[in-house]
Amino acid sequence: MIKILLGLVLCGACALGSRGAHAQGVIPPTGTAVTPFSSFIRMGDTVYVSGSVGADRATGKPPADASVEAAKMLDSVKTLLTKEGMTMDDLVTVTIFCTDMNLYATFNKVYLNYFHQPYPARAFIGAKELVLGAHFEIMGVAQKGAAATKSAGTK
Repeated sequence: MIKILLGLVLCGACALGSRGAHAQGVIPPTGTAVTPFSSFIRMGDTVYVSGSVGADRATGKPPADASVEAAKMLDSVKTLLTKEGMTMDDLVTVTIFCTDMNLYATFNKVYLNYFHQPYPARAFIGAKELVLGAHFEIMGVAQKGAAATKSAGTK
């Protein structure tokens, strides 16, 4: 089974390589801790956003106010996508991790300021603990041009 999975991964890598696609990522700014991951990976017109929290750059900690933290987190994703020539509406899926499910409505109130319909597909997942003591963490996938072409369904 492992040989089959490895073979599929290698075939996929070869297919991407043959089309000339290559991954691009972000190098952390000078003075920040080096982490063993990229803040994003771009493959062609798709950007994969790594987990991001709303930490204050000066203190390295999330703000005490969950609304401010959520806004900082979403602002960082917005900045990243803008630098890649995209908007928040190009996000097709996001996953939100939260340490307190009672903050669901608080988060949604902030979230609605960053997106227009059709909203990205989304999961809101409870987590025991997040890095830096954050209440929220986001990760997602953006597709350049999705804002103009995506449609949504409802449950």
